Amino acid sequence: MLPCASCLPGSLLLWALLLLLLGSASPQDSEEPDSYTECTDGYEWDPDSQHCRDVNECLTIPEACKGEMKCINHYGGYLCLPRSAAVINDLHGEGPPPPVPPAQHPNPCPPGYEPDDQDSCVDVDECAQALHDCRPSQDCHNLPGSYQCTCPDGYRKIGPECVDIDECRYRYCQHRCVNLPGSFRCQCEPGFQLGPNNRSCVDVNECDMGAPCEQRCFNSYGTFLCRCHQGYELHRDGFSCSDIDECSYSSYLCQYRCINEPGRFSCHCPQGYQLLATRLCQDIDECESGAHQCSEAQTCVNFHGGYRCVDTNRCVEPYIQVSENRCLCPASNPLCREQPSSIVHRYMTITSERSVPADVFQIQATSVYPGAYNAFQIRAGNSQGDFYIRAQGPPLTGAGSSAPRASVTPRGEEVTRRADSRPRPRDLDLAGLQGS
Repeated sequence: MLPCASCLPGSLLLWALLLLLLGSASPQDSEEPDSYTECTDGYEWDPDSQHCRDVNECLTIPEACKGEMKCINHYGGYLCLPRSAAVINDLHGEGPPPPVPPAQHPNPCPPGYEPDDQDSCVDVDECAQALHDCRPSQDCHNLPGSYQCTCPDGYRKIGPECVDIDECRYRYCQHRCVNLPGSFRCQCEPGFQLGPNNRSCVDVNECDMGAPCEQRCFNSYGTFLCRCHQGYELHRDGFSCSDIDECSYSSYLCQYRCINEPGRFSCHCPQGYQLLATRLCQDIDECESGAHQCSEAQTCVNFHGGYRCVDTNRCVEPYIQVSENRCLCPASNPLCREQPSSIVHRYMTITSERSVPADVFQIQATSVYPGAYNAFQIRAGNSQGDFYIRAQGPPLTGAGSSAPRASVTPRGEEVTRRADSRPRPRDLDLAGLQGS
């Protein structure tokens, strides 16, 4: 039976209501379990210890820290710190102490080992699990039960850090050295290339590698030289060749005419001459070689640069021919009284460029009579007065004197022109008179 609300005082009424509420809620509370399984971030519920356990993010999150940073787990989270950083746990600092993790089974293996599923002790790879304290500049090498921090190749340890070794100071390279982080590179001077050991330098044969020489290439130590063939000279650029005009250097290279050709020169002779050796010109004897057009009644007379056909019998009345070139005037013929007793026809060649005055040839009386006199004269062929006769030897008269002589001498500066001007043949009709 409930009490009458209107019959009770105010304070007693309030207490009655509270008791009524508590009495009605007690059966529900007895049915709910007295346990909580939700944990804050960074923790997870451990059903064995019935507590929240810290989550090791360094193991559960792949590559939690990038680069050269190492992962440090702490309660409720983790830190990414340089590998050289050290973590000191301050258990006496301010704030509540961290929760005590549940008791774990002791490790039956030696340090650096851990049991596997078969309870066998296996090595712990501290390098792979980032359980080492090697510096970022060092390499971690796992060892059985431990690990080792070493410097990479090309570095050496100075204090706690690895410093690059300047290999160029040790003169490993023959020519030039370029230091690189942890290494070095050798370089060679122009004209060389690295040898098989990548340190020494060997000569490069530029001639076999397309050197820009126009004609000839000579390899030398570290470089090359361009040269030209005979008859060429090297251009200023040192590579191309220019023809040498040999004819412009001297006028005495050829007797007649010099013609320049690429890399050489050649000598040419005028018509009627042939080249002797390489520079001289020699007359072609058409009469001896048969390269003439004289008839059977004519005689071929050769001269420098040509030939002439003359009649075989040049004797004119009252002369009669007594030999191939001799005409005789018989003493029995009255017409021969004022004529020379004989005429001899001779042909000769006068060499060019003779200094003048000079004797071309000499004539001499064949017989001497007491009281006789001899006279020589040029009867024909000397209309321009190029030649004259001068006496030689003793006087032309006088008994007992030797045969008188006379020389035919040119007056002008040249007897004939040079061979290249093809001199014309000159007929000198000489006569020797004898009287008493």
